[in-house]
Amino acid sequence: MARMTSSERPFLNRRLAEFGTTIFAEMSALATQTGSINLGQGFPDTDGPEEVREAAVRALRDGRGNQYPPGPGVPELRAAVAAHQERRYGLSFDPDTEVLVTAGATEAIAASLLALLEPGDEVVALEPYYDSYAACIAMAGGTRVPVTLRPHEGSFRLDLDELRAAVTDRTRLLLINTPHNPTGTVLTREELTAVAELAVERDLLVVTDEVYEHLVFDEAEHIPLATFPGMRERTVTIGSAGKTFSFTGWKVGWITAPPALVSAVRSAKQFLTYVSSGPFQYAVAEALALPDTYFTAFREDMLAKRNLLAAGLADAGFEVFRTAGTYFVTTDIRPLGESDGFAFCRALPRRAGVVAIPNAVFYDHREEGAPFVRFAFCKQTPVLEEAARRLKALA
Repeated sequence: MARMTSSERPFLNRRLAEFGTTIFAEMSALATQTGSINLGQGFPDTDGPEEVREAAVRALRDGRGNQYPPGPGVPELRAAVAAHQERRYGLSFDPDTEVLVTAGATEAIAASLLALLEPGDEVVALEPYYDSYAACIAMAGGTRVPVTLRPHEGSFRLDLDELRAAVTDRTRLLLINTPHNPTGTVLTREELTAVAELAVERDLLVVTDEVYEHLVFDEAEHIPLATFPGMRERTVTIGSAGKTFSFTGWKVGWITAPPALVSAVRSAKQFLTYVSSGPFQYAVAEALALPDTYFTAFREDMLAKRNLLAAGLADAGFEVFRTAGTYFVTTDIRPLGESDGFAFCRALPRRAGVVAIPNAVFYDHREEGAPFVRFAFCKQTPVLEEAARRLKALA
């Protein structure tokens, strides 16, 4: 067989060929073209606390972080992350050896998977999953093994028997996301106990994405997986400032883990961005030290917005699933006589002047997610009220 010439060979690495342009870029462009309200991509439409923004300005003016910050992150932020984990969850981490600052949670995910996987390793991930998970597993040469969360009594639940059955002798790592994007599920203590027991029994590493840790509602409780017996030594926990403080453009994230795991992830991270977000790191250090009243008010504000959008979606005819965490609401479009989320979302801007995201993009098993559509409620109240008014045209 003739060898493919350079000019014939596709430019894009075959591991990434299946991904293409993200659905977020497509839908955001559609929102702009049609003048629609964008409830697709998960970014707030207001800035976070003024004192945190001023802390960034102060760092810029004082010349802190304007040049390369230390590779692991500025000491002030690493200390603040460690103090936050201790204060909130009783988890003790050494800021010098067990905390690594990253360019947002996205880089934390990429660096962790690139560092910890060898080609052929299997990664068990909860489906639907944040889209970068699949791409990062592919770039690392791993094989993703999805375990599907399915609707049950008004929310999406994890089948623990299915999770256990997904683990094989080739499984290297569990990739867990709670609070879960896009479904809004928060894993319970019982579910997390079972995950921890499985990881210990099968000697698995765990990467756990907890960026929505401060956005849990009603009776839900966020419990870090690293707090369970046998888990601290095998878990990479990912956190982020973007979702908690509404500065998503700053791209400040972090991991906490034992020294050997931090060292491994840092080895990959240093060849990705090397360092990033210098002045913003100092500001986030101050943000993490804000009093509990900030986190309570933030959660209560988002809860009110969740309730507003969920009620509007229900009035428009959607089946609305209960959101226990994150700032997304997942809906079922079948009560509207629809079944194809892609077609529905591409038509929705012109039908109702609102943009949403089809959940099927977060599935390997596209048919499992076909009728589900995600809306973001991290927007100003008048924007959500107007979106609810527009969506009533579907009823």
